[in-house]
Amino acid sequence: MTTVQSPFQNVVGRFNNVRGSGKRITALCPCHNDKQNSLSVAEENDGRVLLKCFAGCPTEGIVKRIGLTMADLFPRKRGGSATSANQRNGATPRPGGLTLEQYADAKKLRIAYLRSLGLQQISYQGAPAVKIPYFDSKGDVVAVRFRVALTDDRFRWRKGDKPRLYGLNGLRSARRSGWLIICEGESDYHTLRYHKFPVIAVPGVTTWREEWAAELEGIKSLYAVIEPDQGGEAMLKWLGTSALRDRIRLVRLEGAKDPSELYLANPDGFRDSFRRACSSAVTWADEKRAQNLIRSGEAFEKCRRLASSEDILREFAQILQNMGVAGESRIAKIIYLALTSRFLDQPVSLAIKGPTSGGKSFLVQVVLTFFPSSAYYALTGMSEKALAYSNEPLSYRFLVLYEAAALNSDFQDYLLRSLVSEGRLRYETVEKTKDGLRSRLVEKSGPTGLLLTTTATRLNPENETRLLSMTVTDTPGQTKQILLATANRFDGTRLVQATVDEWTSLQEWLGTNESKVVVPYAAPLAQLIPPVATRLRRDFGALLKLIQAHALLHQQNRPRDEQGQIVALIEDYPAVRALTADLFATGVESTVPKIVRETVEAVEEMTPARARGLGDVPSTGISVRRVAQKLVVDTSTRRDLLRE
Repeated sequence: MTTVQSPFQNVVGRFNNVRGSGKRITALCPCHNDKQNSLSVAEENDGRVLLKCFAGCPTEGIVKRIGLTMADLFPRKRGGSATSANQRNGATPRPGGLTLEQYADAKKLRIAYLRSLGLQQISYQGAPAVKIPYFDSKGDVVAVRFRVALTDDRFRWRKGDKPRLYGLNGLRSARRSGWLIICEGESDYHTLRYHKFPVIAVPGVTTWREEWAAELEGIKSLYAVIEPDQGGEAMLKWLGTSALRDRIRLVRLEGAKDPSELYLANPDGFRDSFRRACSSAVTWADEKRAQNLIRSGEAFEKCRRLASSEDILREFAQILQNMGVAGESRIAKIIYLALTSRFLDQPVSLAIKGPTSGGKSFLVQVVLTFFPSSAYYALTGMSEKALAYSNEPLSYRFLVLYEAAALNSDFQDYLLRSLVSEGRLRYETVEKTKDGLRSRLVEKSGPTGLLLTTTATRLNPENETRLLSMTVTDTPGQTKQILLATANRFDGTRLVQATVDEWTSLQEWLGTNESKVVVPYAAPLAQLIPPVATRLRRDFGALLKLIQAHALLHQQNRPRDEQGQIVALIEDYPAVRALTADLFATGVESTVPKIVRETVEAVEEMTPARARGLGDVPSTGISVRRVAQKLVVDTSTRRDLLRE
């Protein structure tokens, strides 16, 4: 007599590296390059098989890869059609739907309990669905989500509704107890609330909005359930930049992905198992330190030689030259040093100026390749309010804006100025809601550095004083170098293909270490600088930050004080001074830039003596083109200078 396999037995036999026993196992997912078991396979009470890949692979794709169809996940009736206990009871919805009974059965929760939370079974687009109301702290329904399936494409928001925290109407008890669990998804909330745990749920970890943190004020201890998948990584990422960070403890569940799965595996022991997980939770700071130790060791092994170099900027300039980058090594070094200053409490911001096709944007792009993508956020343009509403984290990063002359909005200038000067952005606006107009405070954490490229010779005066400005070289000699470098890419000249892994690893390693730097000679240096302009108050701070960045970069060769802070040596000062002396002098107008001096001298030389004596330069008929031809430089650059 032939033994008929159950759907579970049939499915399990087709996977590799099967672990576990009974009705729940894990295995390698066949749909991606799985090195650890990220696939959960479970048999439900009615004989159905549930597949869940924690890396996000769709169930249909997994089933197809092992040579089956979706129907093979269900037991069959006599005659071969799929069935289940609920179908025999007449409770199964039409394909694509979900009944409240099915949801309760799958989560092992009482229907009466789910109804007490406001859940209802409704008809959604011709099929049954579970309606899940979202309440505010007053108990009013402010959003609705529909669950239309148990797996895969499961959710729909009511038209016009936006993601919100789920369970705000239950926060009163959490405030009394002084602690709260943060989980992902309504089903985990339902499970934890069923067992009397104080809980709030994020509808999806990628939906987090920092303004939600205000809803959790007054609760001393927060426990965030970190799932062992990409969702868990995403939660760790936003927690790291959130105001909740210092109150957070991270909960990881042994043998289960989330609270719902832990409960389904052992309903009777769930409460004790979850309490043990909470008691073993670690603070976000401890987790960060542990991760940093691992990351630091791995990164240092890749950059050990470079980190030990006594002149990293010299090596940087050399590798740029070997790559065929023409000239501008000084500006490239300053950009590299400024980007390294992102680890400080207030980074050094830059404006790279020059004519169209001057190579400024190309130079910035090349330097950025030596940094991990986490170091910067690059844009070629943005709308007026994009910076305020963007979800991109900017804390300890650089915002890179190419061709910033297009940023001609006073509001954009204000947002940039606030982010750079105050180390954060706070913008209050008014939004239209169902309840009428409501104010909303948008906040973005810093510190953030700013790197602009522009064809303008002058920026907004308020922004200009907050940036170090540099102009790319537009001389015939520099143009010739660029032409030759371009030709080398076509004539077969062998150029060094730089391996930037060592350089990106260096920056990653710096990010895992102590970034506090002291400059013991800061006061004597201040005494030596003549107070010739008020903008020196800012520029002197930028000078000290660049010294700090240089010491930070060379920390392997720098001592540390009793508090573990890096101590800048005297040789950090001349290294920075050689790069920036003329920038600071030009900024305070204590000297005249060479390009301005040459232009003035050329105009004076071409002006008749009589006109010079009258100071009547415009009446001489000297054109911008004639001045440019005399100096053999870019016409647009001289036009801007003459206008000034």
